[in-house]
Amino acid sequence: MEYMIGVDLGTTSTKAVLFDDQNQVVAQANYGYPLYRDEPDMAEEDLDEIFVAFSNALGSVIRQANLADGNKITAVSFSSAMHSLIAFDKDWKPLTRVITWADTRAVEFADDLKKSGLGQEIYSKTGTPIHPMAPLSKLLWLKNAHPDIFQKAAHYLGIKEYLFHRLFGANKMDISIASGTGLFNIFNLEWDSQALELTGLKPEQLPKPVSPYEYETKMVAEYAAVLGIPADTPFVYGAGDGPLSNLGVDAVKPGVAAITVGTSGAIRVVSDKPVIDPKGRTFTYALDKDHWVVGGPVNNGGDVFRWARDNLFDAEKSTAALLGRDAYDLMTEIASRIPAGSNGLLFHPYLGGERAPIWDANARGSFFGLNHSHTRANMLRAVLEGITFNIYMVSLALEEVVGNLESIQATGGFAHSPLWRQMFADIFEQPVTVPESIESGALAAVIVAQKALGKIDDLYEISKYIGKSATYQPNPENYEAYRELAPIFIRLSRQLQTEYDNIANYQRKHNIK
Repeated sequence: MEYMIGVDLGTTSTKAVLFDDQNQVVAQANYGYPLYRDEPDMAEEDLDEIFVAFSNALGSVIRQANLADGNKITAVSFSSAMHSLIAFDKDWKPLTRVITWADTRAVEFADDLKKSGLGQEIYSKTGTPIHPMAPLSKLLWLKNAHPDIFQKAAHYLGIKEYLFHRLFGANKMDISIASGTGLFNIFNLEWDSQALELTGLKPEQLPKPVSPYEYETKMVAEYAAVLGIPADTPFVYGAGDGPLSNLGVDAVKPGVAAITVGTSGAIRVVSDKPVIDPKGRTFTYALDKDHWVVGGPVNNGGDVFRWARDNLFDAEKSTAALLGRDAYDLMTEIASRIPAGSNGLLFHPYLGGERAPIWDANARGSFFGLNHSHTRANMLRAVLEGITFNIYMVSLALEEVVGNLESIQATGGFAHSPLWRQMFADIFEQPVTVPESIESGALAAVIVAQKALGKIDDLYEISKYIGKSATYQPNPENYEAYRELAPIFIRLSRQLQTEYDNIANYQRKHNIK
């Protein structure tokens, strides 16, 4: 039997999925790692912890492939979280941990750049909105706040590039990941000279941009031995997790949007060319040079649901454990008892600042409309609705840029929840389809590997492997409530922005993380 492995390098865990030659899931393994928030606005990961999790996940599914029985791994391919940054000295010793997309310590420098005409000018060439998430802003922060690190840094990589460098000694970055750095010109597919001049970087400090279909062989022998895989197994670079999520749910035709809610979230559509928003609200990232994903990311997705679980429903969390139930299932059951609209309670989910649609790293969360009748159950449903309303706001901006959205394909952790699926259908007033395969990123990475190795001619082959889908239709009884509340939610998000800087600065002053 021949197998391929799709690896999903996420924000808080790495997952490896073993597929057979019919692209059916045979085995999977998932290993987590912490996100370090030692100071306000920090969100870092440890390089060694990620490498151990990656090695454990990959090694686990390789063992399940039973290579000793004559089976073969024909490729390993990657989907990766975007916007990470790691600085190395000239001897490739790390000078920082992994500074993730969720790290907003560059907010001051991003805000200054955004207010200047230069910010929009750079965005119009790179397709990455000006925000602390982007390595462009992180580099400005390092340059000004940590000049000692900046002056020593000879190389900059992201997390996937670090793994390839450690395994193969390579110094390359696929154009999909590069297109999310804010440093890469998406029209000429090269590092942008203006962005480099602004940060003070030289091109040789950055990896060589390559196709997502490029791959490495000749792994360092000690790692091949530890993983239990032949050293000449092709490791395909793959692409960013957002673009691959669209491919993984077959949302590649015009007007078909993919919504993902995992730790964070996003809504995206595919275009055959880069598309720039004159207002700078949406991103344009490469899947490959012929497919571009246009959309908006949100910081606050499943992590806000987790916050509600840990802080509003701690007792229920313990009860669920005693009963052998999943805590999230119990919580969604509780939320489902509350009518649509949470009896007039709104929640803005900006616990970690926000990217799209407001692009304000100083944004903070809030409940609005609380009265004596509201309970924790109301608050819980308002949390789920707030996350959904926020992504709906992004969709309105996206439609201004690319035209009407005709249908929605859903993926990510929220796709497990019937309540949340129905909520999206009701708020968007559109059918929401959930493909049978929820391992969309890993499956898409494998499809990229098959194209890289010449086993298929184009990416649209993935439609054969998505499987049966469940479709949720809008419920008129629910969307009447949401029609009234959505405009209030949107107006509030704008009005509250006038005070976000003040409350965020207060929290920083008092070291409130």
